[in-house]
Amino acid sequence: MSRWEGLDEFVAVAECGSFSRAAERLRLSSSHVSRKVALLEDRLQARLLYRTTRRVSLTEAGQSFFARCQRLIEERDEAFLSIGDLQSAPSGLLRMTAAVAYGERFIVPLANEFMARHPQLKLEIELTNRTLDMVQEGFDLAIRLGRLNESSLVATRIAPRVMYLCASPAYLERYGRPHTLSELGRHNCLIGTGDTWSFQQDGREFQFRPSGNWRCNSGQAVLDAALRGFGLCQLPDYYVLDLLRRGDLISLLGVHQPPNAAVWAVYPQRRYALPKVRLLIEALKTGLALCPEYC
Repeated sequence: MSRWEGLDEFVAVAECGSFSRAAERLRLSSSHVSRKVALLEDRLQARLLYRTTRRVSLTEAGQSFFARCQRLIEERDEAFLSIGDLQSAPSGLLRMTAAVAYGERFIVPLANEFMARHPQLKLEIELTNRTLDMVQEGFDLAIRLGRLNESSLVATRIAPRVMYLCASPAYLERYGRPHTLSELGRHNCLIGTGDTWSFQQDGREFQFRPSGNWRCNSGQAVLDAALRGFGLCQLPDYYVLDLLRRGDLISLLGVHQPPNAAVWAVYPQRRYALPKVRLLIEALKTGLALCPEYC
């Protein structure tokens, strides 16, 4: 029996907190993972995990062993990665996720170009507006928009993201133009996925809770409603810049424009060492800079 046998399964269970999620990450059956962990415990003559019908947790021995196993697996994987770097061609499975609308419009076309250059790579993309747990669900890379919550993940900025408050000339002619943040409450606001709009006031970020008679969780739908003169909207630059240049929309309260956020490539700390992840991030950064919406 190999001394490595059961270590990957044990670490996956410890990180995921579940045999079934660990099995999904490793692409194995739950019974296989459970059997390997049980054999490992027999070999060590120590219980590593507490098992109940609802959760799995580490014993005291399991906590100590888990920390050491993580380091061992990281060093083993780094040894394999050093050979991968010498070969310099990304290969194997790369799993990534992005928001639906942004992913369809920007990320998937660029990822497809990357795939065409590296046909030995296997690519899986999940488009969802949910913030997935990358470690538990086994993703190598996520594209996140706006401000990031603090976490154990690492983020690389791959594009700017500036938010604009705007409305159509027809709406402003009929209802007037807001000149201060306090006047926003008197206007009909077109609400998208978020419950608040961000602005800057006296050097600090200010959160405004919009209200109105229209709501949809699609930026393109919000944009269409704004162009029809239904109300004010706050949307990212890539939706509105061309329309602002043409005069189809008017930018409002520019002095209170929120601090620039960004588009981020987010990954577990050690995944950036993988050539396929590092090269894809660079390809996305280069490709986004060349998109007409960002130029």
